[in-house]
Amino acid sequence: MNYRELGRTGWKVSEVSFGAWAIGGTWGPVDDAESLKAMHKAVDLGVNFIDTADVYGDGRSERLIRQLRAERSETIHVATKAGRRLNPHTADGYNFENLSAFVDRSRMNLGVDTLELVQLHCPPTDAYYRPEVFDALEKLVELGKIRFYGVSVERCEEALKAMEYPNVQSIQIIFNMFRQRPASLVLREAAARKVGILARLPLSSGMLTGKMKAETTFDSDDHRTFNREGAAFDKGETFSGVPYGVGLDAVEDIRALLPEGMSMAQFALKWILMDAGISCAIPGAKNVAQATDNFSASDLPDVDVVTMGKIRDLYQSKIAGYVHQRW
Repeated sequence: MNYRELGRTGWKVSEVSFGAWAIGGTWGPVDDAESLKAMHKAVDLGVNFIDTADVYGDGRSERLIRQLRAERSETIHVATKAGRRLNPHTADGYNFENLSAFVDRSRMNLGVDTLELVQLHCPPTDAYYRPEVFDALEKLVELGKIRFYGVSVERCEEALKAMEYPNVQSIQIIFNMFRQRPASLVLREAAARKVGILARLPLSSGMLTGKMKAETTFDSDDHRTFNREGAAFDKGETFSGVPYGVGLDAVEDIRALLPEGMSMAQFALKWILMDAGISCAIPGAKNVAQATDNFSASDLPDVDVVTMGKIRDLYQSKIAGYVHQRW
């Protein structure tokens, strides 16, 4: 496992780290014992950073991470998120009172006095234009409830706006073979400002593993069933916003470029890691087999320049029209 700096936190985090959405829920059936085994395997492979949120299984994900940390002696940094418990989910809800309550609940779930990194959880765009939102986070730092803060965003515009606040340490954004726009400006600006970048949805909801087919079905509680058109949250969170059939077709083109000795998932992750502006990619894993495949990607050879160019061309010809200007 290789390690990279995360913003100005002073942390060196595993460049492939653990995304804990799936072990909380909305990704089909999940077994807590298997989830713990997957996390243990990730740590065995050098993972020292886990990303979660208070709404992943209504705290289930955070509580599993608390158990993992109790069973390991290694330093494992944890980032969580706050804000999506709001109903309605509005910019007005991102105030000190609400954020403090969400933070207190996550502190309890994770069993800590101070949360290491709290990220606003994809708030409405207007929230980024309200300094009082970030003042609330500053107050939580002063109170010792959180150490660092960052944001999880949907749009490049939001990432660029968030970086204007001097103490934002991290930006979490969708970045993968199907969502390449952040590379053009967001990653460069983050590097200049020394803001960490967490690449979420690195496997495009599993599409880039190459294991899905036209006839593949998903459970009713899986967002890949109910959120393809954005019925529950932003459409871009499911298959990166790419129509299912379009994605399947593009995956076959990617498969033809697969380097020898890599799985499709490893290829997708290694493609992300080729950009020095990335602090870490955060794939999930619900079992040991997935964890072994995903978290071994760091150790594989770099992708050659010719192949990187072909992936860029494929994005431009088949995918960009669906996503590039939307997010």
